[in-house]
Amino acid sequence: MDWQTPEDTVPSAFITEANRRALRGTPPVTGAWREGDDPGDRLFANLGPLELESGARLPHVRLAYETWGELNADASNAVLVCHALTGDSHLAGRAGRGHPTAGWWGGIVGPGLAIDSDRFFVVAPNMLGGCQGSTGPSSFSPDGTEWGSRFPYLTVRDQVAAQRMLADALGIERFFAVIGGSMGGMHALEWAATHPERVARLAVLAAPAISSADQIALNSVQLEAIRMDPAFRGGDYYDEAEGPYRGLALARRMALLNYRSPDELNERFERSWQGVLDPLGQGGRFAVESYLDFHGNKFTRRFDANSYVRLVEAMTSHDVSRGRGSLADALGRVTATSLVLGIDTDRLFPVEQQQAIAAHLPSTIHGSEAVVISSPFGHDAFLIEDDLVGPHLAALLAS
Repeated sequence: MDWQTPEDTVPSAFITEANRRALRGTPPVTGAWREGDDPGDRLFANLGPLELESGARLPHVRLAYETWGELNADASNAVLVCHALTGDSHLAGRAGRGHPTAGWWGGIVGPGLAIDSDRFFVVAPNMLGGCQGSTGPSSFSPDGTEWGSRFPYLTVRDQVAAQRMLADALGIERFFAVIGGSMGGMHALEWAATHPERVARLAVLAAPAISSADQIALNSVQLEAIRMDPAFRGGDYYDEAEGPYRGLALARRMALLNYRSPDELNERFERSWQGVLDPLGQGGRFAVESYLDFHGNKFTRRFDANSYVRLVEAMTSHDVSRGRGSLADALGRVTATSLVLGIDTDRLFPVEQQQAIAAHLPSTIHGSEAVVISSPFGHDAFLIEDDLVGPHLAALLAS
């Protein structure tokens, strides 16, 4: 299965007929990693129970994670990298058993790269609620069946609490740096505000301090697309012959529109057709429609609908100032030396949101304004533009 998201780490491209044929047939009920699947490079930490902000309790939490480099004697060289909504622990490395595609940040993490694995011990966990080895709706509950609809509501703070438990299990008292982009940037910022004594350096890439009403609205229609699929069955579909792949694919297509910029889509596809059939009443499709359909279909083969619901809900929960006074008060708690980076074409989390973070962090490497890179690729530029993002991360880690 295609666990990773190469469509997020390369420019948009036309879909060939060979691409389309490769995904014929009904997708599986879930694209989650399941017990008995090849673990690849995944490691697993069994962390015990976790009390959630909602008052619910997970009796047992497991996080899947991967590491690069070696932890030094005093555990002072650890770097935590938090993935985005549909990423996972395969941050870097080749495709192979358990990992049919290469890591999603292979141009950033590795020997001699911006996050240098010859210098640092890099840890990348699959977030709580995910579907690539960590405890989530598709994993087994204590009664031996999938959690499904019973899996509790999660917040970003709950997910950070699970990551803290992993750090404790690995013997890491203080991270040299915590780094994240998009939803991972929410985690990184929450780490620095909740556990300032445990984060020496912080990088927040293309992420907000607070999920805005506009973003909550975008999230809500994606969730409704999944819940309206009759095959979703309220979240209890694992024993059925067919899963909610139509609703999940539609949610993914909606999301992709916010991950890329209008300029990239317009320049890449224009009004070109897919194949030879005219889309103006002759049964054909525009190339951009085919692009969205293909990647929506592909996504259903590597992700789980229930996980998507719980993770998007967690994104909606994000507000680093919740219960902490003003945004200035909340960010004033952060003691880490910080990097805040935005993308000029990001329509999911616009640059104004990174500027709000940078204005209130006590110590940044770039002053009170965020670093802004210029890219045609929109939000996904933090995954694509290694040559633009890497030097800023290297500067933070050298500070």
